[in-house]
Amino acid sequence: MRTGALAAAATLLPESQAQTTTTAVYSRSASIPSYAPATLKPPTPDADLPVRLGIASYTFRQFDSAHLIDFMHQLKTPLLNLKSVHLPLTSADLAANQPKTPPQPAQAAVPPTWIPLDQVAAQAAAYRAAGFILTADGNITFDKDDDADIRPKFEYLKAAGIPIAVCAPTHQNLPRLEKFVKEYNIKLAIHNHGPEDKNFPSPFDVLAAVKNMDPRIGLCIDLGHAIRAGADVVAAIYAAGPRLYDLHIKDLADATSRESQVAVGEGIMPVRAIFQALIDIKYPGNVDLEYEIKANDPMPGVVESFATMRGVLAGMGYK
Repeated sequence: MRTGALAAAATLLPESQAQTTTTAVYSRSASIPSYAPATLKPPTPDADLPVRLGIASYTFRQFDSAHLIDFMHQLKTPLLNLKSVHLPLTSADLAANQPKTPPQPAQAAVPPTWIPLDQVAAQAAAYRAAGFILTADGNITFDKDDDADIRPKFEYLKAAGIPIAVCAPTHQNLPRLEKFVKEYNIKLAIHNHGPEDKNFPSPFDVLAAVKNMDPRIGLCIDLGHAIRAGADVVAAIYAAGPRLYDLHIKDLADATSRESQVAVGEGIMPVRAIFQALIDIKYPGNVDLEYEIKANDPMPGVVESFATMRGVLAGMGYK
């Protein structure tokens, strides 16, 4: 394994293993706090649960991979939707992970380069060695209708062995993306981003665009953004049916305000109705918590959200 890949992989291993490998890199905190309360009991094995709870790693974007792994272990879920901050796609992702340094004299901007695929594969393998199932990656931006931009992203997913790209394409490049879906057999879960999204503000906008395309092109419904776009999120789940490949859950105190996000259960999100809809359509994917607030200390809200969701499932008879 190359030195760079070895160092990167070490940040993904349990601390005892990492210390015997090399010094961890990209660390942004001196210690890992523990928030695991008695209420977070180990869940029933995934195969026995009709709704599977995971994490969108964007939740922990201010923390390195070692912290992500520890937090996931505390939450007792193996299901991980990675973001490039934790599985770098380009050199820009690596730069974002470096410790903050004093401002430097202005220099000419250097275009980002793709991370070597052997390093991508090594990091993905290290996550799996730590006990995680890599369910999806993203959000990945597809903003160019250009093979030279699209193919490296599919190669990255292939190298990582990740079957679903949660993504933000345009209407214009969907036909080109369809060709890559067929070539690589990787599913696209188009992520709606609310009223600010000029392409796909609502899950219904995604459905309208992909209804006649390859069935491997579907949706990642972001419930919070969908509500802000005026969508009935329960109806959207039923409408998506087999094209629903991922789901990001967050809660809002105000259906019109992005800034009103709260822990799941504290807002207006109809969690039980959402879970029932997923059960009704026999949804095979995951419900990934994407907790976007309090980025420097997300775990209290994440723990509360998981406790609420597990409580809802228990109330429905699934323990």
